[in-house]
Amino acid sequence: MTDLRAESATDNPVADLCRLFGVSKQAYYQYDEDVALAKAAREEFALQYIREIRKLDPGIGGVKLWYMYKSEFGCDYPIGRDRFCRILDENGLKLRHRIKRPRTTDSTHGLPTYPNLIKEYIPTAANQLWVSDMTYIVIMDDDFHYHFCYLSLILDAYSEEIIGWSVGPTLETTYPIEALRMALQRIRGNDVHLIHHSDRGCQYASREYVNILKANGIQISMTESGDPKDNAQAERINNTMKNELLKGRIFRSINEVIAAVAVAVDFYNNRRPHMSIGMMTPARAAESTGDRDMKWKSWRFETIKSRDRMNIPENSLPLNVSQGSPSGLRPPVNP
Repeated sequence: MTDLRAESATDNPVADLCRLFGVSKQAYYQYDEDVALAKAAREEFALQYIREIRKLDPGIGGVKLWYMYKSEFGCDYPIGRDRFCRILDENGLKLRHRIKRPRTTDSTHGLPTYPNLIKEYIPTAANQLWVSDMTYIVIMDDDFHYHFCYLSLILDAYSEEIIGWSVGPTLETTYPIEALRMALQRIRGNDVHLIHHSDRGCQYASREYVNILKANGIQISMTESGDPKDNAQAERINNTMKNELLKGRIFRSINEVIAAVAVAVDFYNNRRPHMSIGMMTPARAAESTGDRDMKWKSWRFETIKSRDRMNIPENSLPLNVSQGSPSGLRPPVNP
């Protein structure tokens, strides 16, 4: 900023501007009443200032830049904060927001947890294995402030279909339960042998959530570590939702998020082909049974299938889907 400071060191702002733009003072005064010229001059000066500071600090944000500019040149070349930020935006100088990611899983709750039943389990039809998870979505309050809402998803592991979802303003168990109740509509009146798999977060280990699973005869399975691979399908659908289906969206309210998620889920389930199910849509895959026609190699699936060919007993759901005790009080159902 040495050059700009030197050019602005006089007590005559008009002379500074004329020297900056290479025009005479006579020419400037000829257009002294032209507000547009004066505005353009101030904005060009601010733009040069921004570029000079960014050379020294590439990651400095718009608000700090404006405070620096106001402190150094605001009296001579005043520009409001909103206009200053628009200059950044119009010239491609606005930084990508650095979001502090919230923690959505709290496994230090002391509630009973359950063993991982799906380490070597491969479903062969819909409604045999559901996987659940939560993720955050950013809501922008203005250009510089944001907060989060939270998306709860339940995915059918065989068909890849999103069968339950809910968006809430907090991490309370209420919203995962809403997603679960939506998913349960799929199996009303049907005799199913079903596992529900999730991480060990307090929402999924809560008495309310667990009691609903037990009341519907659903086996409970949970991850045994913080490794995302233990709930890989749920992690993938979170990524697909945020970085594909909702990519680039800027939300200003939770209602906007809810509306966008509803459209995204419908598109994902009914129109988007999926490589894990032979490029079918999840809705169509839900109507089929048997081995899935995967268009990519899963080493996990290959390993389990090779064990089957070696006459190692196939992992499958027990016919008697009794609700067991928490982890440590019973052996795993699937060896």
